[in-house]
Amino acid sequence: MQKFEMGSNFLKILFAMLVCFLHSKASTLGFISPSQSTHVKCIDREREALLNFKRGLTDVSGILSSWRDDGNRTDCCKWKGIQCNNETGHVQILDLRGSIMHYLIGSMNLTSLIDLQNMEYLDLSSNSVPSGSQIPQEMGSFKNLRYLNLSYACFVWGIPSQLGNLSKLKYLDLKGTDLHGAIPSQLGNLSMLEYLDLKGNLLTGAIPSQLGNLTRLRYLDLSENFLQGEMPYQLGNLTHLRYLDFTENSFSGALPFQVGNLPLLHTLKSDLSIGDAKWLFSLSSLATLSLTSLPNFCPSCHLIHELIPNLRELRLVNCNLSDNDISSLFRSDSKFSTSLTILDLSGNDLTSSTFQLLVNFSSKLQELHLTRCGLTDESFLVSSASIKKSLRSLVTLDLSFNRLNSPTIFHWIFNYTSNLHTLSLQHNWLEGPIPNGFGEVINSLEHLDLSFNELQGEIPASLGNIYTLQELDLRSNNLIFTSLRNLDLSNNQLIGEIPKSIGLLYELQSLHLEENYLEDLSDAGINDFVPEWFWNKLQIISEMNISYNGLRGTIPNLPIKFVEDLTIIFILKSNKLEGEIPAFLSQVDTLDLSYNNISDLNAFLCGKITTVRILDLSNNQIVGQLPDCWEHLNPLEFLDLSNNKLSGEIPQSMGTLANLAALVLRNNNLIGQLPSTLKNCTSLIIFDMSQNLLSGPIPLWIGENLRRLKILTLRVNRFVGSVPVQICYLEQIHLLDLSRNHLSGGIPTCLRNYTAMMKRSIISGQIVRRRDISIEGTYFGIYDRFNVVLMWKGQDYVFWNPQVLLSSIDLSSNNLTGAIPKEIGYLLGLVSLNLSRNKLDGEIPSEIGNLNLLEFLDLSRNDFSGNIPYTLSNIDRLGVLDLSNNNLSGRIPGGRHLQTFDASSFEGNIDLCGEQLNKSCTGDERTVQPEGVAMDGENGNLGFYGALYMILGLGFFTGFWGLLGPILLCRAWRFAYVKFLDRVVDYILVMVEVNVGKFHRWLKA
Repeated sequence: MQKFEMGSNFLKILFAMLVCFLHSKASTLGFISPSQSTHVKCIDREREALLNFKRGLTDVSGILSSWRDDGNRTDCCKWKGIQCNNETGHVQILDLRGSIMHYLIGSMNLTSLIDLQNMEYLDLSSNSVPSGSQIPQEMGSFKNLRYLNLSYACFVWGIPSQLGNLSKLKYLDLKGTDLHGAIPSQLGNLSMLEYLDLKGNLLTGAIPSQLGNLTRLRYLDLSENFLQGEMPYQLGNLTHLRYLDFTENSFSGALPFQVGNLPLLHTLKSDLSIGDAKWLFSLSSLATLSLTSLPNFCPSCHLIHELIPNLRELRLVNCNLSDNDISSLFRSDSKFSTSLTILDLSGNDLTSSTFQLLVNFSSKLQELHLTRCGLTDESFLVSSASIKKSLRSLVTLDLSFNRLNSPTIFHWIFNYTSNLHTLSLQHNWLEGPIPNGFGEVINSLEHLDLSFNELQGEIPASLGNIYTLQELDLRSNNLIFTSLRNLDLSNNQLIGEIPKSIGLLYELQSLHLEENYLEDLSDAGINDFVPEWFWNKLQIISEMNISYNGLRGTIPNLPIKFVEDLTIIFILKSNKLEGEIPAFLSQVDTLDLSYNNISDLNAFLCGKITTVRILDLSNNQIVGQLPDCWEHLNPLEFLDLSNNKLSGEIPQSMGTLANLAALVLRNNNLIGQLPSTLKNCTSLIIFDMSQNLLSGPIPLWIGENLRRLKILTLRVNRFVGSVPVQICYLEQIHLLDLSRNHLSGGIPTCLRNYTAMMKRSIISGQIVRRRDISIEGTYFGIYDRFNVVLMWKGQDYVFWNPQVLLSSIDLSSNNLTGAIPKEIGYLLGLVSLNLSRNKLDGEIPSEIGNLNLLEFLDLSRNDFSGNIPYTLSNIDRLGVLDLSNNNLSGRIPGGRHLQTFDASSFEGNIDLCGEQLNKSCTGDERTVQPEGVAMDGENGNLGFYGALYMILGLGFFTGFWGLLGPILLCRAWRFAYVKFLDRVVDYILVMVEVNVGKFHRWLKA
């Protein structure tokens, strides 16, 4: 019996251990503890809210490249700038702050984020928001928000009072957003707020006294606005405040003495009178004091003197301080300051004696600003004995807008400041040369400004020893640069002639003068518009850009030989140069003479073999036939002769340009057929023959041989015949334009071969009417130099970089027949489709609704019949729709998007009806009934499920309480149930033990 009890206990312990093991496994698998579950994905409605927010933005920098709703990127918690709660999946952080190089452009629809009710952190600062955007009132509904930063995002109008509802907000930054109106008093309700920055706006009115309720506030900046009235004394309640700045406003009165009740205040910046300054001594933590534009400040000088030994930064700017005032502030008998690191006394009058007081006052002075202080050379004629210590700690010295004249200042700097990083001496009267040893002594400079002086001579070579130099400004002097290698004066307002002194730059390698107002290259007394000295002195130049000026005349054919193995780039576009292109320019790598008056090509092309790789002669006055000597330009990769007056046939020798990637002959008077030799140009990516008089069938070799084509435009010519099936071989095609020809037959059904158009891509481009000049662009690809003309939303536009902008098919204004192939629905990346002005028939395929990137769809002036497919309402991006002048019938489909188009999109279809045409459809009354039936059916389903759930609930209630109710309410039943369970457990244990014993005996036998 004892043995049986021991075995029973063992089995019970084993059973308990098994239960614990299964419990732990259940927890591990997530059946017990949700907190230990796998990654939780974002909420669907929050993902949709983020995608709606994205739709109004242009993402040039790729900040939102991961925000996709396809493939494996649907989890918004993994998108850039998003962080979600690991347990709930709710978005908690949205951080899309911009920078100088990377930022978002467009309208930020903050209302679309209303579903992100669990968001705690929102940063949209430093992005480019268009004028007229405003902070919506709905921002007050984000009750969980703790951090809000919309600074430098160009919002206008006012601060919505509803922001006062954000009871959990701790950080609010709205600086630099051009906000108008008054500061709402409701901001005083933000009891948790610790940081408030409204700097640099257009705010008006008085500071609301309710801001004194923000007792947790540590940072308050109201500077650079148009606020008025007196400072509210309630600011003295902000006992946790550490930073306070309200300069550059229109306040009246004096700074309230209650500010002295701020024991933790670290920084105080004010342009208000401080009145009785005794309260300043209560600011025991004060380290930064900035007082500006206080002409009656002198009576407080002796009080400020007592504070200076404890200050790290002191700025007393434009305070009308005299010698006596400076002496009382920085007395020679006062103790030597060991904490003052920044001192700014700009806009006051200093003499040599007071200047010596300043440089001897602090041993740790790092920044000294003394602009507009009337300093002269005498201030720096000091003996070494008068300066106690050299200013080795000084890193910034600003002495601009003074009366310094002689090189004395340079000797003083050499002797006493050896670690300067920033030196500004602009707008003085400095004469003579810059000392030769300047760069050897002051070799840690990062910023040097000597502009607007009268310095003369050559720039010393020792400046090249300053390897840390980042900015050098030597404007408005009389310095010369004989050893200069790079000169960039682009994007200025230079007028008149290019000075002859540039010819003295014997080592010049790069010259940039683009986008100025220069008139010609002539010098006084020289009759030739382009003097020979200009070209002869620049024989080793590698880069020259003088585009967008008014340069005139011809380029002479000089016997110039450039340095070998040097990549030479000449960009002279958008001037008034004329005549022929000289032969010596055949030695360059890149030549851009577009937008000039060049008239002859023969001398340049048909001379010796050239090394030109990129040649842009578009928009000139070149007349006559193309020369038949292209074999001399074998290295050519980019050729643009568009918008000239060329005539005749395209020469066969163009087929020798085996390296050609872009051939643009648009808008000339070329005739005949495309020469078959062009099939040898298998590297072509861009082939633009539009707006000519070319004829014959479209050659089969375009599709068979030019497999790398991405842009093919033959628009506005006289091509005949059908669209060859071989066109479908162009798998990489992005833009196909065969419009305004005499083509016939059907549209090929092999559209699925256009794999590049089947890829969805983010459309971030826009119509640009003028490209930027970029030397660097010549190295990165031909797209930086190419534009294409195509019909866009009813008008001809010039697109720059069309590969990035859009994928487009335009077969309009031909004689095409048959139906639209259903395969069109596979081109998911298509942005523009124009099949108008043909003889196409049949029904519009419903597969067009798959093209959800489509922005332009024109099927007008054909013979389409049947109903408009309802799937068109799924294309949210559709901006232009024209189905007019067909034989369409039935009701115009409803939907969230088709309703936005007016009658002009559907007119000319006699049997078409709908609200847009103000024409009711036959059987409108009868169609209401099926909708009602559908609703009844839905209600019936709802009733069925409601009854089902009720029955399930009643069954569960009856079964559960029918079993447990008597056990809980009746004690005798409860004992009987427990006794029954004990018997069942004992029986199971006995049976297990008996069977285990039998198993052991069987093993022994």
